[in-house]
Amino acid sequence: MAENKETVTRTVTVALAVCLVCAVVVSSAAVLLRPVQNKNEKLNRQTNILSAAGLYEPGMSGDDVRARFSNIDRRFVRLDTGEYVDMPDSYDYISAKQNPEMSTDLPSKKDPAGIKRKPKVAQVYLARDDQGELDTIILPVHGYGLWSTLYGFLAVESDANTVAGLGFYEHGETPGLGGKVDSKAWKSQWPGKKLYDEDGDLAIQVIKGSVPDNAPDKEHKVDGLSGATLTTRGVNSLVRYWSSDNGYRPYLERVRDPDARTAAAN
Repeated sequence: MAENKETVTRTVTVALAVCLVCAVVVSSAAVLLRPVQNKNEKLNRQTNILSAAGLYEPGMSGDDVRARFSNIDRRFVRLDTGEYVDMPDSYDYISAKQNPEMSTDLPSKKDPAGIKRKPKVAQVYLARDDQGELDTIILPVHGYGLWSTLYGFLAVESDANTVAGLGFYEHGETPGLGGKVDSKAWKSQWPGKKLYDEDGDLAIQVIKGSVPDNAPDKEHKVDGLSGATLTTRGVNSLVRYWSSDNGYRPYLERVRDPDARTAAAN
């Protein structure tokens, strides 16, 4: 009987020792690999920003991406006024949503994109040309589709109205349907579209079906995703929301103003 107890005790001791060793190995690996993971996450974010702005070329190496990204400045913007503000480099507008002091709760009737809370300060990326002049404004955007929140970047030319590109780096939409937001063909429709009409009213829209060739407002419309009505509706809502007065419009209006444009370029 004593021998059986000794065997059980030995077995439990060995099992605990193995668990402890495994835990130490896993924890050590996580700590050691975290810098590499952070570096890869940063590179992935930079790649997606460049892609939205039409500045990424297939086959670019990590060094190529980092070199091209050196011409892009990250700035922080108050969404209610469109003014630049100073924030720590660690600031992230998505994380800020979880802080009641740094965000605003959105009632459902004012939340067509389904983001729940809006950060008071967002981040924008300013891409410059070879002469150092403002070329493209890259705006982080997000909103709910059919199954998931889509996170991406809307790029606008220096006129603060003409779309340069739209791309999503994270979502869980249905492959082959809503997942077509990743398709090159669909994304190729966005460059050249206009967010606002000649009167300054918000006009961009992702419609159900295809945009007729003879549509008088064709420059403001993008084909919907075939077989993915709810994802189409979600993309339309998030693009319009972030282009509205509740999103980046106060900032974009400042960029269009000659004085604000000078400030943005500097």
